[in-house]
Amino acid sequence: MSAVSKPSANSSVNEWVDWLLQLHAQEIDLGLERVHSVAERMQILRPAPKVITVAGTNGKGSTVAMLVSVLKAAGLNVGAYTSPHIQNFNERIQINGVPVADEQISESFADIELSRAATKLTYFEFSTLAALHIFSNTDLDVVVLEVGLGGRLDAVNIVDADAVIITAIDIDHIEWLGDDRGQIAIEKAGVTRSGHLAVCSDPNPPETLSDYCVRHKVPLHRLGVDYSYQLAEDKKTWCLTRQNGSCFDLPLPSLKGDFQLQNASGVVALLVAMQEAGDLAISFEHLQEALRKGLVQANHPGRLQSLRFEFAGKRFHWLIDVAHNPQSAQVLAMYLEQHKLNNLQALFSVLDDKDSLPMVKKIAPFVTHWTVADLQIPRAAGLQKLQSILVDADVAAEHVTAEESFSEVLERLLQVSGTMTMPEKPTHLVWGSFFTVAQLYQGLNARQVNYV
Repeated sequence: MSAVSKPSANSSVNEWVDWLLQLHAQEIDLGLERVHSVAERMQILRPAPKVITVAGTNGKGSTVAMLVSVLKAAGLNVGAYTSPHIQNFNERIQINGVPVADEQISESFADIELSRAATKLTYFEFSTLAALHIFSNTDLDVVVLEVGLGGRLDAVNIVDADAVIITAIDIDHIEWLGDDRGQIAIEKAGVTRSGHLAVCSDPNPPETLSDYCVRHKVPLHRLGVDYSYQLAEDKKTWCLTRQNGSCFDLPLPSLKGDFQLQNASGVVALLVAMQEAGDLAISFEHLQEALRKGLVQANHPGRLQSLRFEFAGKRFHWLIDVAHNPQSAQVLAMYLEQHKLNNLQALFSVLDDKDSLPMVKKIAPFVTHWTVADLQIPRAAGLQKLQSILVDADVAAEHVTAEESFSEVLERLLQVSGTMTMPEKPTHLVWGSFFTVAQLYQGLNARQVNYV
Protein backbone atom coordinates (compact mmCIF):
# COMPACT_ATOMS: atom_id res chain seq x y z
CA MET A 1 0.00 0.00 0.00
CA SER A 2 1.38 3.38 -0.97
CA ALA A 3 1.78 5.97 1.78
CA VAL A 4 -1.31 8.05 2.51
CA SER A 5 -0.92 11.70 3.48
CA LYS A 6 -1.78 12.57 7.05
CA PRO A 7 -5.37 13.92 7.21
CA SER A 8 -6.66 16.92 9.14
CA ALA A 9 -9.89 17.91 10.87
CA ASN A 10 -11.12 19.11 7.47
CA SER A 11 -10.40 15.78 5.73
CA SER A 12 -13.15 13.29 4.89
CA VAL A 13 -13.84 10.25 7.03
CA ASN A 14 -12.73 8.02 4.14
CA GLU A 15 -9.37 9.84 3.99
CA TRP A 16 -8.94 9.26 7.72
CA VAL A 17 -9.85 5.59 7.44
CA ASP A 18 -7.37 5.04 4.59
CA TRP A 19 -4.64 6.67 6.66
CA LEU A 20 -5.51 4.76 9.84
CA LEU A 21 -5.45 1.42 8.04
CA GLN A 22 -1.77 1.89 7.16
CA LEU A 23 -0.76 3.61 10.40
CA HIS A 24 -0.25 0.51 12.57
CA ALA A 25 1.55 -2.57 11.28
CA GLN A 26 -0.93 -4.86 13.08
CA GLU A 27 -4.68 -4.72 12.44
CA ILE A 28 -5.28 -6.27 15.86
CA ASP A 29 -2.98 -5.50 18.80
CA LEU A 30 -4.78 -6.52 21.99
CA GLY A 31 -4.04 -4.62 25.19
CA LEU A 32 -5.42 -1.67 27.14
CA GLU A 33 -2.43 0.31 28.34
CA ARG A 34 -1.86 2.35 25.17
CA VAL A 35 -5.47 3.22 24.41
CA HIS A 36 -6.28 3.85 28.09
CA SER A 37 -3.44 6.36 28.39
CA VAL A 38 -4.77 8.38 25.45
CA ALA A 39 -8.38 8.24 26.70
CA GLU A 40 -7.26 9.39 30.13
CA ARG A 41 -5.35 12.27 28.58
CA MET A 42 -8.47 13.26 26.64
CA GLN A 43 -10.72 12.83 29.70
CA ILE A 44 -13.22 10.62 27.87
CA LEU A 45 -13.28 7.55 30.11
CA ARG A 46 -16.76 8.42 31.38
CA PRO A 47 -18.76 9.12 28.19
CA ALA A 48 -22.20 9.17 29.86
CA PRO A 49 -23.85 8.81 33.29
CA LYS A 50 -24.60 5.15 32.53
CA VAL A 51 -22.63 2.73 30.34
CA ILE A 52 -23.81 -0.69 29.16
CA THR A 53 -21.23 -2.97 27.54
CA VAL A 54 -22.24 -5.89 25.32
CA ALA A 55 -19.81 -8.80 24.89
CA GLY A 56 -20.21 -12.29 23.43
CA THR A 57 -19.61 -14.21 20.23
CA ASN A 58 -22.98 -13.99 18.49
CA GLY A 59 -25.97 -11.75 19.00
CA LYS A 60 -24.05 -8.66 20.11
CA GLY A 61 -25.19 -6.43 17.29
CA SER A 62 -28.84 -7.47 17.62
CA THR A 63 -28.67 -6.97 21.38
CA VAL A 64 -27.24 -3.47 20.94
CA ALA A 65 -29.93 -2.64 18.36
CA MET A 66 -32.71 -3.68 20.75
CA LEU A 67 -31.13 -1.90 23.73
CA VAL A 68 -30.86 1.34 21.77
CA SER A 69 -34.40 1.05 20.42
CA VAL A 70 -35.90 0.49 23.87
CA LEU A 71 -33.85 3.21 25.57
CA LYS A 72 -34.75 5.64 22.80
CA ALA A 73 -38.44 4.71 23.14
CA ALA A 74 -38.11 5.50 26.85
CA GLY A 75 -37.12 9.05 25.93
CA LEU A 76 -33.46 8.69 26.91
CA ASN A 77 -30.61 10.07 24.84
CA VAL A 78 -28.44 7.11 23.92
CA GLY A 79 -25.13 6.69 22.12
CA ALA A 80 -24.07 3.38 20.59
CA TYR A 81 -20.72 2.14 19.37
CA THR A 82 -20.64 -1.01 17.23
CA SER A 83 -18.31 -2.72 14.79
CA PRO A 84 -17.65 -3.46 12.05
CA HIS A 85 -19.70 -1.30 9.71
CA ILE A 86 -21.35 -2.54 6.52
CA GLN A 87 -21.53 0.46 4.22
CA ASN A 88 -20.21 3.57 5.97
CA PHE A 89 -17.85 4.08 8.90
CA ASN A 90 -20.43 6.38 10.50
CA GLU A 91 -22.60 3.33 11.24
CA ARG A 92 -20.21 2.53 14.08
CA ILE A 93 -21.01 5.68 16.07
CA GLN A 94 -24.69 6.51 16.48
CA ILE A 95 -26.72 8.85 18.65
CA ASN A 96 -30.37 7.93 19.15
CA GLY A 97 -30.07 5.45 16.30
CA VAL A 98 -28.66 7.95 13.79
CA PRO A 99 -25.04 7.78 12.53
CA VAL A 100 -23.07 10.87 13.49
CA ALA A 101 -21.93 13.36 10.85
CA ASP A 102 -18.62 13.10 8.98
CA GLU A 103 -17.45 16.39 10.47
CA GLN A 104 -17.76 15.10 14.04
CA ILE A 105 -15.75 11.99 13.27
CA SER A 106 -13.00 13.82 11.40
CA GLU A 107 -12.68 16.39 14.18
CA SER A 108 -12.47 13.60 16.78
CA PHE A 109 -9.81 11.77 14.77
CA ALA A 110 -7.79 14.99 14.57
CA ASP A 111 -8.07 15.49 18.34
CA ILE A 112 -6.99 11.90 18.98
CA GLU A 113 -4.02 12.26 16.63
CA LEU A 114 -2.93 15.37 18.51
CA SER A 115 -3.42 13.79 21.93
CA ARG A 116 -1.77 10.44 21.26
CA ALA A 117 1.67 11.98 20.59
CA ALA A 118 4.01 8.99 20.10
CA THR A 119 1.51 6.37 21.37
CA LYS A 120 0.76 3.73 18.75
CA LEU A 121 -2.92 3.03 18.12
CA THR A 122 -4.69 0.56 15.85
CA TYR A 123 -7.58 1.42 13.55
CA PHE A 124 -10.05 -0.07 16.05
CA GLU A 125 -8.51 1.83 18.95
CA PHE A 126 -8.77 5.10 17.03
CA SER A 127 -12.41 4.24 16.25
CA THR A 128 -13.19 3.48 19.89
CA LEU A 129 -11.60 6.70 21.09
CA ALA A 130 -13.54 8.68 18.47
CA ALA A 131 -16.80 7.21 19.74
CA LEU A 132 -15.95 8.01 23.36
CA HIS A 133 -14.85 11.53 22.40
CA ILE A 134 -18.09 12.22 20.53
CA PHE A 135 -20.24 10.74 23.31
CA SER A 136 -18.37 12.72 25.98
CA ASN A 137 -19.16 15.93 24.11
CA THR A 138 -22.86 15.09 23.71
CA ASP A 139 -25.56 15.31 26.39
CA LEU A 140 -26.35 11.59 26.71
CA ASP A 141 -28.12 9.54 29.37
CA VAL A 142 -26.76 6.13 28.37
CA VAL A 143 -23.99 4.78 26.15
CA VAL A 144 -24.03 1.23 24.77
CA LEU A 145 -20.63 -0.18 23.78
CA GLU A 146 -20.17 -3.35 21.73
CA VAL A 147 -16.96 -5.30 22.31
CA GLY A 148 -15.04 -5.89 19.09
CA LEU A 149 -12.97 -8.96 19.95
CA GLY A 150 -12.90 -10.98 23.16
CA GLY A 151 -13.55 -8.56 25.98
CA ARG A 152 -10.87 -8.35 28.65
CA LEU A 153 -8.23 -6.84 26.32
CA ASP A 154 -10.59 -5.13 23.88
CA ALA A 155 -10.29 -1.34 23.63
CA VAL A 156 -13.92 -0.93 24.74
CA ASN A 157 -12.93 -2.32 28.15
CA ILE A 158 -11.08 0.85 29.11
CA VAL A 159 -14.53 2.13 30.14
CA ASP A 160 -15.98 0.82 33.41
CA ALA A 161 -19.43 -0.53 32.57
CA ASP A 162 -22.36 -0.01 34.93
CA ALA A 163 -24.01 -3.11 33.47
CA VAL A 164 -23.03 -5.84 31.02
CA ILE A 165 -24.80 -8.28 28.71
CA ILE A 166 -22.88 -11.37 27.63
CA THR A 167 -24.58 -12.95 24.63
CA ALA A 168 -24.07 -16.42 23.12
CA ILE A 169 -20.53 -17.71 23.64
CA ASP A 170 -18.81 -19.78 20.98
CA ILE A 171 -15.41 -20.37 19.42
CA ASP A 172 -14.36 -17.51 17.17
CA HIS A 173 -11.20 -15.52 16.40
CA ILE A 174 -9.17 -18.66 17.13
CA GLU A 175 -5.84 -16.98 16.41
CA TRP A 176 -6.35 -14.51 19.27
CA LEU A 177 -8.77 -16.24 21.64
CA GLY A 178 -7.93 -19.91 21.17
CA ASP A 179 -10.38 -22.78 20.74
CA ASP A 180 -11.37 -23.39 24.36
CA ARG A 181 -14.93 -22.19 25.04
CA GLY A 182 -14.31 -22.03 28.80
CA GLN A 183 -11.34 -19.71 28.34
CA ILE A 184 -13.26 -17.62 25.82
CA ALA A 185 -16.02 -17.14 28.43
CA ILE A 186 -13.45 -15.74 30.84
CA GLU A 187 -12.28 -13.28 28.18
CA LYS A 188 -15.89 -12.15 27.68
CA ALA A 189 -16.43 -11.84 31.44
CA GLY A 190 -13.44 -9.52 31.62
CA VAL A 191 -15.71 -6.57 30.76
CA THR A 192 -17.70 -6.97 33.99
CA ARG A 193 -16.97 -4.99 37.16
CA SER A 194 -17.27 -6.03 40.79
CA GLY A 195 -20.62 -5.08 42.27
CA HIS A 196 -22.14 -4.21 38.89
CA LEU A 197 -24.88 -6.18 37.17
CA ALA A 198 -24.15 -8.72 34.44
CA VAL A 199 -26.73 -10.65 32.41
CA CYS A 200 -25.88 -13.71 30.31
CA SER A 201 -28.31 -14.57 27.51
CA ASP A 202 -26.48 -17.78 26.56
CA PRO A 203 -28.67 -20.69 27.76
CA ASN A 204 -25.64 -22.94 28.28
CA PRO A 205 -22.58 -20.85 29.17
CA PRO A 206 -19.37 -22.51 30.35
CA GLU A 207 -19.06 -22.87 34.12
CA THR A 208 -16.01 -20.65 33.93
CA LEU A 209 -18.31 -17.67 33.43
CA SER A 210 -20.15 -18.20 36.71
CA ASP A 211 -16.90 -19.02 38.49
CA TYR A 212 -15.35 -15.78 37.27
CA CYS A 213 -18.33 -13.72 38.43
CA VAL A 214 -18.32 -15.36 41.86
CA ARG A 215 -14.60 -14.68 42.30
CA HIS A 216 -14.95 -11.06 41.23
CA LYS A 217 -18.22 -10.42 43.10
CA VAL A 218 -20.21 -9.73 39.94
CA PRO A 219 -23.98 -10.28 40.37
CA LEU A 220 -24.79 -12.49 37.38
CA HIS A 221 -28.32 -13.09 36.05
CA ARG A 222 -28.37 -16.22 33.87
CA LEU A 223 -30.88 -17.31 31.27
CA GLY A 224 -32.56 -20.50 32.44
CA VAL A 225 -31.59 -19.89 36.05
CA ASP A 226 -32.50 -16.34 37.06
CA TYR A 227 -34.88 -15.65 34.21
CA SER A 228 -36.53 -17.54 31.34
CA TYR A 229 -38.73 -16.86 28.35
CA GLN A 230 -41.52 -18.67 26.53
CA LEU A 231 -43.18 -18.15 23.18
CA ALA A 232 -46.98 -17.93 23.35
CA GLU A 233 -49.03 -20.69 21.71
CA ASP A 234 -50.22 -18.33 18.99
CA LYS A 235 -46.55 -17.37 18.35
CA LYS A 236 -47.51 -13.70 18.32
CA THR A 237 -46.23 -12.74 21.76
CA TRP A 238 -43.74 -14.02 24.32
CA CYS A 239 -43.29 -13.86 28.06
CA LEU A 240 -40.20 -13.25 30.18
CA THR A 241 -40.38 -14.68 33.70
CA ARG A 242 -37.92 -13.79 36.44
CA GLN A 243 -36.89 -15.81 39.46
CA ASN A 244 -38.94 -13.57 41.74
CA GLY A 245 -42.08 -14.55 39.83
CA SER A 246 -42.58 -11.31 37.91
CA CYS A 247 -43.69 -11.80 34.31
CA PHE A 248 -43.61 -9.56 31.24
CA ASP A 249 -45.83 -10.19 28.23
CA LEU A 250 -44.21 -8.64 25.18
CA PRO A 251 -44.54 -8.43 21.38
CA LEU A 252 -42.13 -10.34 19.19
CA PRO A 253 -38.97 -8.46 18.23
CA SER A 254 -38.87 -7.01 14.74
CA LEU A 255 -35.53 -8.71 14.07
CA LYS A 256 -35.83 -11.97 12.14
CA GLY A 257 -35.09 -15.41 13.56
CA ASP A 258 -36.42 -17.36 16.54
CA PHE A 259 -33.05 -16.89 18.27
CA GLN A 260 -33.82 -13.18 18.64
CA LEU A 261 -36.03 -14.05 21.62
CA GLN A 262 -32.86 -15.23 23.35
CA ASN A 263 -31.20 -11.87 22.67
CA ALA A 264 -34.36 -9.95 23.58
CA SER A 265 -34.69 -11.82 26.87
CA GLY A 266 -31.24 -10.61 27.91
CA VAL A 267 -32.16 -7.03 27.00
CA VAL A 268 -35.39 -7.14 29.02
CA ALA A 269 -33.75 -8.84 32.02
CA LEU A 270 -30.97 -6.25 32.09
CA LEU A 271 -33.14 -3.14 31.71
CA VAL A 272 -35.69 -4.29 34.28
CA ALA A 273 -32.92 -5.01 36.80
CA MET A 274 -31.30 -1.63 36.08
CA GLN A 275 -34.62 0.17 36.55
CA GLU A 276 -35.23 -1.59 39.86
CA ALA A 277 -31.76 -0.61 41.05
CA GLY A 278 -32.37 3.04 40.17
CA ASP A 279 -29.84 2.99 37.32
CA LEU A 280 -32.41 4.20 34.77
CA ALA A 281 -34.19 7.47 35.42
CA ILE A 282 -37.60 6.20 34.27
CA SER A 283 -40.60 4.65 36.00
CA PHE A 284 -41.40 0.96 35.87
CA GLU A 285 -44.56 1.67 33.84
CA HIS A 286 -42.59 3.83 31.43
CA LEU A 287 -40.04 1.05 30.94
CA GLN A 288 -42.77 -1.50 30.22
CA GLU A 289 -44.20 0.78 27.54
CA ALA A 290 -40.73 1.38 26.08
CA LEU A 291 -40.04 -2.37 25.93
CA ARG A 292 -43.23 -3.01 23.98
CA LYS A 293 -42.48 -0.17 21.59
CA GLY A 294 -38.73 -0.55 21.27
CA LEU A 295 -38.60 -4.28 20.56
CA VAL A 296 -40.81 -3.94 17.50
CA GLN A 297 -38.93 -0.91 16.17
CA ALA A 298 -35.39 -2.28 16.40
CA ASN A 299 -33.46 -2.41 13.15
CA HIS A 300 -30.23 -4.25 12.41
CA PRO A 301 -29.11 -4.48 8.76
CA GLY A 302 -27.16 -7.47 7.49
CA ARG A 303 -28.83 -10.10 9.66
CA LEU A 304 -31.24 -12.37 7.81
CA GLN A 305 -31.98 -9.39 5.59
CA SER A 306 -34.08 -9.75 2.46
CA LEU A 307 -32.48 -7.56 -0.17
CA ARG A 308 -34.76 -6.66 -3.07
CA PHE A 309 -33.44 -4.53 -5.90
CA GLU A 310 -33.78 -3.77 -9.61
CA PHE A 311 -31.03 -3.48 -12.19
CA ALA A 312 -31.04 -3.27 -15.98
CA GLY A 313 -34.74 -4.08 -16.19
CA LYS A 314 -34.49 -7.19 -14.02
CA ARG A 315 -35.55 -7.81 -10.42
CA PHE A 316 -33.58 -9.57 -7.72
CA HIS A 317 -34.36 -10.97 -4.28
CA TRP A 318 -31.32 -12.08 -2.26
CA LEU A 319 -30.87 -13.01 1.39
CA ILE A 320 -27.82 -11.54 3.12
CA ASP A 321 -26.41 -12.53 6.49
CA VAL A 322 -23.16 -11.74 8.26
CA ALA A 323 -22.90 -15.23 9.82
CA HIS A 324 -19.15 -15.77 10.29
CA ASN A 325 -18.67 -18.68 12.71
CA PRO A 326 -20.24 -22.13 13.29
CA GLN A 327 -22.79 -20.92 15.85
CA SER A 328 -24.14 -18.11 13.67
CA ALA A 329 -24.09 -20.44 10.64
CA GLN A 330 -26.27 -22.87 12.62
CA VAL A 331 -28.74 -20.05 13.31
CA LEU A 332 -28.77 -19.21 9.60
CA ALA A 333 -29.35 -22.88 8.72
CA MET A 334 -32.29 -23.06 11.14
CA TYR A 335 -33.82 -20.01 9.49
CA LEU A 336 -33.38 -21.50 6.01
CA GLU A 337 -35.00 -24.74 7.13
CA GLN A 338 -37.88 -23.04 8.91
CA HIS A 339 -38.69 -20.92 5.86
CA LYS A 340 -38.09 -23.76 3.40
CA LEU A 341 -35.39 -21.88 1.52
CA ASN A 342 -33.70 -24.51 -0.62
CA ASN A 343 -31.93 -24.61 -3.98
CA LEU A 344 -30.13 -21.36 -3.22
CA GLN A 345 -27.19 -19.92 -5.10
CA ALA A 346 -24.57 -19.00 -2.48
CA LEU A 347 -22.04 -16.20 -2.69
CA PHE A 348 -19.52 -17.00 0.05
CA SER A 349 -16.30 -15.59 1.38
CA VAL A 350 -14.78 -15.72 4.84
CA LEU A 351 -11.83 -14.51 6.88
CA ASP A 352 -8.82 -16.76 7.16
CA ASP A 353 -8.93 -17.09 10.97
CA LYS A 354 -12.47 -18.51 11.06
CA ASP A 355 -13.53 -22.11 11.70
CA SER A 356 -14.92 -22.28 8.17
CA LEU A 357 -15.50 -25.97 7.48
CA PRO A 358 -18.35 -26.50 9.98
CA MET A 359 -19.88 -23.25 8.75
CA VAL A 360 -20.08 -24.52 5.18
CA LYS A 361 -21.32 -27.97 6.25
CA LYS A 362 -24.30 -26.41 8.02
CA ILE A 363 -25.34 -24.36 4.98
CA ALA A 364 -24.46 -26.83 2.19
CA PRO A 365 -27.81 -28.74 2.28
CA PHE A 366 -29.62 -25.57 1.21
CA VAL A 367 -27.30 -24.61 -1.66
CA THR A 368 -27.16 -25.94 -5.22
CA HIS A 369 -24.26 -23.80 -6.44
CA TRP A 370 -21.47 -21.89 -4.72
CA THR A 371 -19.59 -18.84 -5.91
CA VAL A 372 -16.49 -17.88 -3.93
CA ALA A 373 -14.48 -14.69 -4.24
CA ASP A 374 -11.38 -13.36 -2.54
CA LEU A 375 -12.23 -10.39 -0.31
CA GLN A 376 -8.76 -9.04 -1.07
CA ILE A 377 -8.18 -7.69 2.43
CA PRO A 378 -5.34 -8.72 4.79
CA ARG A 379 -7.31 -11.26 6.87
CA ALA A 380 -9.24 -12.79 3.97
CA ALA A 381 -9.13 -16.45 2.99
CA GLY A 382 -7.71 -16.75 -0.52
CA LEU A 383 -9.41 -18.50 -3.42
CA GLN A 384 -7.39 -21.67 -2.97
CA LYS A 385 -8.44 -22.00 0.67
CA LEU A 386 -12.07 -21.19 -0.09
CA GLN A 387 -12.16 -23.91 -2.73
CA SER A 388 -10.42 -26.32 -0.38
CA ILE A 389 -13.05 -25.68 2.32
CA LEU A 390 -15.83 -26.56 -0.11
CA VAL A 391 -14.04 -29.72 -1.22
CA ASP A 392 -13.63 -30.79 2.41
CA ALA A 393 -17.35 -30.15 2.92
CA ASP A 394 -18.08 -32.61 0.07
CA VAL A 395 -19.28 -29.96 -2.36
CA ALA A 396 -18.71 -31.23 -5.90
CA ALA A 397 -16.30 -29.19 -8.01
CA GLU A 398 -18.92 -28.68 -10.74
CA HIS A 399 -21.07 -26.87 -8.17
CA VAL A 400 -18.39 -24.26 -7.45
CA THR A 401 -17.42 -21.13 -9.34
CA ALA A 402 -14.38 -19.13 -8.26
CA GLU A 403 -13.91 -15.45 -9.06
CA GLU A 404 -10.94 -13.21 -8.32
CA SER A 405 -13.02 -10.34 -6.99
CA PHE A 406 -16.52 -9.36 -5.95
CA SER A 407 -16.72 -7.02 -8.89
CA GLU A 408 -16.36 -10.00 -11.25
CA VAL A 409 -18.93 -11.98 -9.24
CA LEU A 410 -21.55 -9.25 -9.40
CA GLU A 411 -20.92 -8.58 -13.06
CA ARG A 412 -21.75 -12.20 -13.82
CA LEU A 413 -24.63 -12.68 -11.37
CA LEU A 414 -26.41 -9.48 -12.35
CA GLN A 415 -26.33 -10.57 -15.97
CA VAL A 416 -27.78 -14.02 -15.48
CA SER A 417 -29.78 -14.31 -12.25
CA GLY A 418 -32.53 -11.68 -12.41
CA THR A 419 -36.13 -12.07 -13.59
CA MET A 420 -38.76 -9.70 -14.92
CA THR A 421 -40.87 -10.17 -11.77
CA MET A 422 -39.68 -9.98 -8.17
CA PRO A 423 -39.14 -13.54 -6.82
CA GLU A 424 -41.28 -14.27 -3.77
CA LYS A 425 -38.41 -16.07 -2.04
CA PRO A 426 -34.68 -15.29 -2.14
CA THR A 427 -32.76 -16.96 -4.95
CA HIS A 428 -29.26 -16.13 -3.66
CA LEU A 429 -27.64 -16.24 -0.23
CA VAL A 430 -24.72 -13.88 0.43
CA TRP A 431 -22.87 -14.72 3.64
CA GLY A 432 -19.62 -15.53 5.45
CA SER A 433 -18.51 -12.26 7.07
CA PHE A 434 -19.33 -8.59 7.57
CA PHE A 435 -16.82 -7.85 4.82
CA THR A 436 -18.65 -10.13 2.38
CA VAL A 437 -21.88 -8.21 2.91
CA ALA A 438 -20.04 -4.88 2.84
CA GLN A 439 -18.42 -5.63 -0.51
CA LEU A 440 -21.77 -6.74 -1.89
CA TYR A 441 -23.27 -3.38 -0.97
CA GLN A 442 -20.26 -1.55 -2.39
CA GLY A 443 -20.66 -3.34 -5.69
CA LEU A 444 -24.42 -2.81 -5.88
CA ASN A 445 -24.14 0.85 -4.95
CA ALA A 446 -21.41 1.40 -7.54
CA ARG A 447 -23.83 0.03 -10.16
CA GLN A 448 -26.58 2.29 -8.83
CA VAL A 449 -29.13 -0.47 -8.39
CA ASN A 450 -32.63 0.53 -7.30
CA TYR A 451 -33.51 -0.93 -3.89
CA VAL A 452 -37.20 -1.79 -3.50
